[in-house]
Amino acid sequence: MRYADLFPVSETSLQSVETAQTPLMRQYAAAKQQHPDTLLFFRLGDFYELFFEDAHVASRELQITLTARDKERAVPMCGVPYHAAEAYISRLLRKGYRIAICEQMEDPKLTKKIVRREVTRVLTPGTAIDPALSSEQNNFLAAVSFGENVAALALLDLSTGDFRAAEFTGAQAVALCLDELQKASPSELLVPGQNPLLTQKADLPFAIERIKTKTPIEDWVFTRDYAVPLLERQLGTASLDGFGLSQHPTAAIASGAILHYVRSTQRVELGHIDSIRFYERAEHLQLDQVTVRNLELLEPLFSEAGSATTLFHTLDCCRTPMGKRMLRASILRPLLNEQTIHARYEAVEFLKNDLILREKVRQILEGILDLERLLARISLDSAGPRDLLALAASLQHLPQLQNALTGIDLSLWKQITTRLDTLEDICAKIHQTIQPSPPLTLAEGGVIAAGRDEELDELRTLSQSGRQSIASIEERERARTGISSLKVRFNSVFGYYIEITKANLANVPGDYERKQTLVNAERFTTPELKDYETKILTAQERSVEIEKRIFAELRREVLDHASRIRKTSTAVAEADLLANFAHLAALRNYARPQLATEILLELVSARHPVIECLMEEQSEGRFIPNDLYLDVQGPAILLLTGPNMGGKSTYLRQAALLVIMAQMGCFVPAAAMRYGLVDRIYTRIGASDNLARGRSTFMVEMTETATILNTATERSLILLDEMGRGTATFDGLSLAWATLEYLHAHIGARTLFATHYHELTILAEQLAHLKNLRVAVKETPQGIVFLHAIELGPASKSYGIDVARLAGLPPQVIQRARHVLKQHERSERNNVAVETAAPLQLTMFTPLSQRILDRLQETDINSLTPLQALNLLEELQSEIKSPQGNA
Repeated sequence: MRYADLFPVSETSLQSVETAQTPLMRQYAAAKQQHPDTLLFFRLGDFYELFFEDAHVASRELQITLTARDKERAVPMCGVPYHAAEAYISRLLRKGYRIAICEQMEDPKLTKKIVRREVTRVLTPGTAIDPALSSEQNNFLAAVSFGENVAALALLDLSTGDFRAAEFTGAQAVALCLDELQKASPSELLVPGQNPLLTQKADLPFAIERIKTKTPIEDWVFTRDYAVPLLERQLGTASLDGFGLSQHPTAAIASGAILHYVRSTQRVELGHIDSIRFYERAEHLQLDQVTVRNLELLEPLFSEAGSATTLFHTLDCCRTPMGKRMLRASILRPLLNEQTIHARYEAVEFLKNDLILREKVRQILEGILDLERLLARISLDSAGPRDLLALAASLQHLPQLQNALTGIDLSLWKQITTRLDTLEDICAKIHQTIQPSPPLTLAEGGVIAAGRDEELDELRTLSQSGRQSIASIEERERARTGISSLKVRFNSVFGYYIEITKANLANVPGDYERKQTLVNAERFTTPELKDYETKILTAQERSVEIEKRIFAELRREVLDHASRIRKTSTAVAEADLLANFAHLAALRNYARPQLATEILLELVSARHPVIECLMEEQSEGRFIPNDLYLDVQGPAILLLTGPNMGGKSTYLRQAALLVIMAQMGCFVPAAAMRYGLVDRIYTRIGASDNLARGRSTFMVEMTETATILNTATERSLILLDEMGRGTATFDGLSLAWATLEYLHAHIGARTLFATHYHELTILAEQLAHLKNLRVAVKETPQGIVFLHAIELGPASKSYGIDVARLAGLPPQVIQRARHVLKQHERSERNNVAVETAAPLQLTMFTPLSQRILDRLQETDINSLTPLQALNLLEELQSEIKSPQGNA
């Protein structure tokens, strides 16, 4: 598949360029020919110009005026000022475009020919490093590589240097890889050009389809002979053993492909990429993309709800961008190692109990900017003087942070303090080199501090004494000529000149050379003034050259210590994360969870962390806490019944969110929590059609349920909400029934199962590890009141009509619904024997159940009249009472 099939820039741009005849347009055509799949930003003086189809695209996407060059040929063009181009480029990158920057490689003043231009960088969504990037999340560039029963994923955030890889094996390798890809949510994906996953765009897997920018790469890049040595050279090692990749060649190949792409687009040394982390899914509590979405961990289910409904927003009180990104990563990948979790609990509890130290640490952290992204900009030669000064300003806070943490006698805090390099030498070097208030760019001059270079100081003295020298020349020439109105001035076109009014032209000396004629005056120059002009302009140009050289030396010196800065950045992020957890625990009365060896989950007076915060912010009262107890040796499955809006879904999500928080090392909103480690959380909550992929609501529901039943273990936590509601009543009931029995008999995982099928509550009498719970409701003459409390026992009814009334259905509909409901209830009472006998025998492990299920599936239940339904129940009752049924 060609890139043009995926990228929205039209190929007519190149065809139009070929018709151009001027030298400048031929230069443009050559650059465009090398980068046909990009929007070419072509430097012309103080502007970046775009031509032909590129101009149309940029004009439309950026809402800037489309003009024309060469009126005869009407070449479309539009442009943006070079000093403000970054904002425009960022907007295009966010829309999925790729951009080639074609710079002037010569000073126009120093050449009489057309200025030489070259493409210096290719910017893509996955390689963006601009300040507009969200500080709280990574901007990943991803690559996938596939082999026989193996799939690998590599992720690089060029803006931070975060480089990681994973590999998956077995029959589910590709599915697991794509799920991890979807969870990472990269801005751009690199794939082998001939990979079958991209051969038919209509059949793209959803994880790939949703990525806006997909870039095919030549197949030879995805080979072991090319990719692995490239990765080794970048990491400065003879083998990949130290990075855990030596036994995972497919992951190494994907990582090497990313490096190849970044090197070819950035065209600079990637000094800040000096490490890669290989990780296994088994290292963390596994959360698939369905669970991440259903639990609203990072993004709201409904965009209009805003980010306030997400767990990330609720827990984010971090002070640094690095801490925010670590919080986000911790939510997606909670811990599984008991020792690490315990160490975090100890570290959080210490700061929770020391208000003064906690606030001091958080105050220091607030002064530390994004060390990782500042380092990346320096490495990619995109940093200006103010970026380096911002780095130094952040490093100034590190000694204070180290001093604050030094006295904490806990292993985790000691580890962080040890890794926290104060980098005082780098900080001092930057302050010694850069002016306290430097201009935005080097071209403006005045960036390097006084005393840094002797020649530079002399040249600056010469430039700064210019006004005094001009005044001296002016005074001398007035005395020599007797013209009191004589003026010595400067402009950028004519340089230095002497201006004399026409009334005094008779007194002009013979050594004056005419330079320009005005209406009321003449402008002249002299040999002295020419020499002075050359001296001053040469001094300015030389000053800028020296400043650029010193700045480049400082940049290289900072990059020599890139690994120190990256390690310190990670330590700062971890300190910020733990201080954030301590702050939340103290502010919101969160409790320290207790790890148990048993496979259980016990919550006492637990609250939903997100809803509790929303209620407090909106002054909507107090969240009503609830208890929960799951134990694989006791009640492993809790069957929850009750009305809609009563809080069933909240109860389910609350349990999962508290487990995630606990295994992140965070305290939880509860009076107490005791739990055994959870290896994976599954959710089957709600459903939506995916008609474009040929999947109905019910098909989506069944696919997600199949994943749970096929992959869950005893240590998993399973949340099933309203299973079977997407099909006919008896079909849904049967599937829900059989699923509960299978979970009980074959998996034994801690399970919360919310349902409106009251028939299922009878399973509590048959399944030893299943217990009924219900949502408490109070009935009043005015209607029902939701108590939002969970209590033992099954619900007596669903209160669906009461909820419908609250929703505002017309009274006539409500009255008719109550009448129809009474008729059905009367029919059921007349056949109570059938109602009690059939469910008792309806299990997935008896031949009778299969016969009854077959009969129910053959019948269109919804089309039966009450009389026909009664006849059907009598037939089923007779079959159950038959000798074969009793057997």
